[in-house]
Amino acid sequence: MARLDLNKYQTHLVLGLIIAFTLFGLWIRALPASTIVTDAGVNLLGNDPWYHVRQVEHLLENFPRYAWFDPMTHFPDGEVVYWGPLFNYIIAGLCILFGAGTRPEIMYISCWVPALMGAAMVPIMYLIGAAIADRKTGVLAAGFITVVGGTYFYRSIFGFVDHHIGEVLFGTIFVLAYIAALAYSRRHPVDLRSTETLMMPGALALLAGFAYFLGILVMPTMALYALIVAVFTLIQFLWDFHAGRSSDYLLVLNAGVFAVAILGIFALGIPHASLSIAQYSIMHVYIYLLALAGTIGLYTLGIVLKGRAAYFYPASVAGIAVVGTAAVALAVPDFYTYLVGNFVSFFGSEAITLTVQEAQPWSYDHAWRAFHWSLPLMAGGFVALVYRSWREESPALVFGLVWSGVMLVSTIAKVRYEYYLAANVALLAAVFIGFVLNAGWKDVRALISARTAPKSVPDAPPADARQKPSKKERKSKKQQKAVGRKGPDHLRVAAVAVVAVLGVLFVAFSLTTAVALASSPGLGGIDSQWREALDWFGENTPDPGIDYYGFYEREAFDYPPGAYGVMSWWDYGHWITFVSQRIPNSNPFQRGVAGPTGSAAYFMSPTEEAANAILDDRGSRYVITDFLMANPGSKFWAMATWANSTAGTAPYLDRFLTASPTDPGTYNAVSLNTQEYYETMVARLHIYDGSMAEPDSVWYIEYRDAAAARTSLPVITRAQQMNASAAADAAAAYNKNAPAGQHATIVSNTVYQPLEPVPALQHYRLVFESSRNVLSGSGQDAPDIRYVKIFEYVPGARISGEGIIELPLVTSTGREFTYRQESVNGEFVVPYATSGGPESVTAKGPYRIAGTTMVFEVSEEDIQQGRTIR
Repeated sequence: MARLDLNKYQTHLVLGLIIAFTLFGLWIRALPASTIVTDAGVNLLGNDPWYHVRQVEHLLENFPRYAWFDPMTHFPDGEVVYWGPLFNYIIAGLCILFGAGTRPEIMYISCWVPALMGAAMVPIMYLIGAAIADRKTGVLAAGFITVVGGTYFYRSIFGFVDHHIGEVLFGTIFVLAYIAALAYSRRHPVDLRSTETLMMPGALALLAGFAYFLGILVMPTMALYALIVAVFTLIQFLWDFHAGRSSDYLLVLNAGVFAVAILGIFALGIPHASLSIAQYSIMHVYIYLLALAGTIGLYTLGIVLKGRAAYFYPASVAGIAVVGTAAVALAVPDFYTYLVGNFVSFFGSEAITLTVQEAQPWSYDHAWRAFHWSLPLMAGGFVALVYRSWREESPALVFGLVWSGVMLVSTIAKVRYEYYLAANVALLAAVFIGFVLNAGWKDVRALISARTAPKSVPDAPPADARQKPSKKERKSKKQQKAVGRKGPDHLRVAAVAVVAVLGVLFVAFSLTTAVALASSPGLGGIDSQWREALDWFGENTPDPGIDYYGFYEREAFDYPPGAYGVMSWWDYGHWITFVSQRIPNSNPFQRGVAGPTGSAAYFMSPTEEAANAILDDRGSRYVITDFLMANPGSKFWAMATWANSTAGTAPYLDRFLTASPTDPGTYNAVSLNTQEYYETMVARLHIYDGSMAEPDSVWYIEYRDAAAARTSLPVITRAQQMNASAAADAAAAYNKNAPAGQHATIVSNTVYQPLEPVPALQHYRLVFESSRNVLSGSGQDAPDIRYVKIFEYVPGARISGEGIIELPLVTSTGREFTYRQESVNGEFVVPYATSGGPESVTAKGPYRIAGTTMVFEVSEEDIQQGRTIR
């Protein structure tokens, strides 16, 4: 029977596998389309994708002009766009190609781009794997990148219209181009004195530079790859000098890459005037010039020290680095400070930025959830690359090692870079498996052959043919038997089995997680309650006077007199811009969040006067809240941390240990609200609708200090639910004669039961609330609190009087509540009109001072003009 020679069809098999992986990767990334596509458009995932589609809409209206400034967010300053145009140009080009003109059509086309880019990573990874190892490694890398999970997969699925996958794709294309240039130069040595040897390496260098520039056009953080090149260049120059090799190829390659990068930055126009590496500033030119100068310096130093002892070169490099750094710090201290600051901000973190998920450091738990069984394969890949780099002295292998190492360090510092690391995980896993297979596959085949070979007994020779063999023949047969007795190396067979199992587990877990994620109905996007609120908001509030599709230059722009801002938490800024076409004061770029007039300070303000001063400064007319913002276990923590990174939630929550009801020997940590929580603006608005609130039932607790109890937190020794005033008296009495290390206090375990009276807000009126009661099913005593609420900031009308004034109200959802306010200095300042106000929240009668017959009618004009009612 003829035996099939697979080697003859290897190219076709590899091509078929790459096509299959690519199509399969596209298919699993397209699964969300079945749940997020509607006739009205696509419920885009997350926050930033909404702004990217807003940019695409704007780009299509002003094509080919790209706006570096947007007045439709971060009122009253507007937003400087700090990422590049390439990702949005690709989407806009596809929209033009396919004739997408309506918002639903533009959204639909946009959603395919991340999935297509994720699929495009498959052939790129194959080429990298094949370049630094062999076809087998390339196929494995292509297969692994198809299913690798973590943030990489989420950011490459249908609906996540963000430039993150574009950063990975074009960064990886640059890596491929750089490795290809290194590989060619190794096969065809470069000599600066020979023009013929410079032609192709020079062309490849320019191609790598162009690939780098494409990455820069997606995001300024492409500068991370410049750092990778710099680290690799230093290591390779040291190695080349030690080995006595020429480094001409490094000079040619880096000169081509950074020359193109510098020219590209100038061609882009340097739209940002800062010195930040995170923006398209002149700092990029300085960095690339520095990298180029460093390459030239290392090359020149190698020529000068040629023939010297091996230690001269690294010692000289270290000395020059120290002296050069000191010289820069002394000669141009501002530049040095900017340089160090950029580096620290790139890899470091602060308390407030830790509230942003992608700025948090990479924990082991997060790493395992993202990459699980690929982690040991990745570790093995590092070892294999180190071993092969040492044995083969291949610059391409060294570059792959440095690339992976820098990405790992970056990811450990900030989880944001996890989606970059996915390419390295796929590559390193493939390298390790390929390395082990190359080392042990012959032994596996030998073991299989030994177990499957038929056992046969040779025919006995005829009697007349039997004769005693010669001495030489007997010796030869003994040698053959000795060779035949040498079986497969079982240790290598076991290694192949282990990496095969790990590879299968990696693919199985990744694929299961990916399909489950992509098929999940709760992937993200705008909550139905927010959509309901923002649709109403866009249709029932004044136009801010800014053309949503208008093209504005930052230097020549001023907001018109009627423009206003919308105060909400930064998570929701892009939704407000895209859906309502209104201008948020803060946005998911964390702009307008920090500082004394930021959204965090506003929502944590302990007095209405302080909050009003912020709205006046930021030109805000409306405030939008949701229950997550007011929930101490949710976004409230982030707002408190942004407002005061040192104190965090400490003023608003007390944390204790309490004995477990099922196991008294163990303790559970609990967080209980203090009065300061109920006095924050976010609680007063969202929980109490701006009305005054009075205490009812609270918790009286006695506790032992953490030091006295020798625990991490204070330990509750007694807890009793009591009337607020009685509990306050009991706590005061206990603390007068409390034993050392023991105390008493009052706290609340609900968001709606304050410990002391909370005054009403005088200048905020509810104008809309969404339909869902978040506390539905929490018991009869739980109030009706809707998920999203919109308030208008108004001057308010003044009414003379003493006591408590009341106004019964009903919202468009049918919820009825009473606005109550206690007089201050013989006066009320009321925010609701009894007639002529918004139809979504209406008064059921006039204002009445409780316990009297005094009633007051207040018109909408009275509210807006701040009139005094007599």
